[in-house]
Amino acid sequence: MSVESGAKKDNAVYVEHMLDSILRIGEYIESKELFYGSRLVQDAVVRNLQVMAESSQRLSDEIKEKYPDIPWNDISGFRNILVHDYLGIDLDVIWSVVEQELPGLEKVLNEINLK
Repeated sequence: MSVESGAKKDNAVYVEHMLDSILRIGEYIESKELFYGSRLVQDAVVRNLQVMAESSQRLSDEIKEKYPDIPWNDISGFRNILVHDYLGIDLDVIWSVVEQELPGLEKVLNEINLK
């Protein structure tokens, strides 16, 4: 296996992790009320946002350059907040990301063909 095909395979795995995390978040959030009313749901959503963001950091620079419309640096910064400032997590920000950012990200990730 060449280095290039190895990187392509790794990228495919990380994109799949990102999509899986977005899918799980969608499964956990049935409504805004459920999200705000359940610590269990909040924890599950935050954990999957962490996994999604961590996977994005592992993607190759080539993929990130090929898809400049995805705010890669913002995703990375958001991951750092989730991991290092977990006591200061703002549920309104989390909900906003889930509601406003994830659908567009999911659409682009589904368009990435790495197979």
